[in-house]
Amino acid sequence: MDSTPHGAAVTAAGFGVKGPRGWAFRNIDLDAAPGSLIAVQGPSGSGRTCLLLALTGRMKSAEGTAEVGGLPLPKKKAAVRSVTALAHVPGVAELDPALTVGEHLRERALLQGRFGGSLRALLRPRHERRAAARALVDAALTAAGLDLESLPKGIRTSVRDLERLEALRLSVALALIGGPRLLAVDDIDLKLSDDERAGAWAMLRGLAAAGTTVLAVCSEPPRDGESVVLVRTGGRREADAPEDAPGDSPATTDAATGTVGTADGNSRNSGNSGNSRGNGDSESPAAGAATTDTAPGKTGDAPASSKADEDPADSAHDKQDGTDDEEGAADALAEAGRS
Repeated sequence: MDSTPHGAAVTAAGFGVKGPRGWAFRNIDLDAAPGSLIAVQGPSGSGRTCLLLALTGRMKSAEGTAEVGGLPLPKKKAAVRSVTALAHVPGVAELDPALTVGEHLRERALLQGRFGGSLRALLRPRHERRAAARALVDAALTAAGLDLESLPKGIRTSVRDLERLEALRLSVALALIGGPRLLAVDDIDLKLSDDERAGAWAMLRGLAAAGTTVLAVCSEPPRDGESVVLVRTGGRREADAPEDAPGDSPATTDAATGTVGTADGNSRNSGNSGNSRGNGDSESPAAGAATTDTAPGKTGDAPASSKADEDPADSAHDKQDGTDDEEGAADALAEAGRS
């Protein structure tokens, strides 16, 4: 394990996840230093959420290598889960619209105090434990930029009454209570206005600047791509992909490939990724919602079943018929939900 005190370095080489009907994604290369902001861009159905789950130890990879904080995947999935947290992931880490903001915060703080601390912390006097929990919650809310006083009913506001950006901030705050080294956020820009999207990216930049490595799934990367590590999950086969538009960020490459960016905004082609014909608002585990199997307060391991050795004939058939597409991503998520 590396000796970084907070944020986790994230690396990957030829990384891929396969479902029963094809690849969710493949050939992803990544090299991000601790405290990086990593943007995973791709159309719905291109394996973005599968990549997020795989890099946080919640879905089993089928090829390639990856490390988070020096912990190899998939060998050390449980250890990776202990240093990572998820926010805004449908079916895995999502808010309950029937609960209030305060109820969510109290529940998360209770779980963190019960299962996230040391035995010595559990033996401290109750007033000290409560003070520590309040400090954790206050710090998380501040980092996520959620002002409880600005909500319609303050801490008693129901989740269903929150604006989209407020709900995103709450989900991030809940994940931060555990003090993760890597925070992974799904669909960061889903149905947000331009101003709200800018606010969301500003929040994530602030978290990365404070030392937490942040991995964010998005449809479009931030307009100011400086210091953003960009990874693309493909939307088309390489032969069908048009040349980059003149206005593309310098950190981007052809959308048909898995790509890697570096902290200075540069990127390089890393080979063909899973083809996708995604449509719809978001990629989520709706095809079979991923479940958890760990102690309360931790998101579980949701492995996608895959064969270690791919049949060459099947591989050729996949390339010919384009089955390395959204079906592969949906199947991987569905398989995770059944696990």
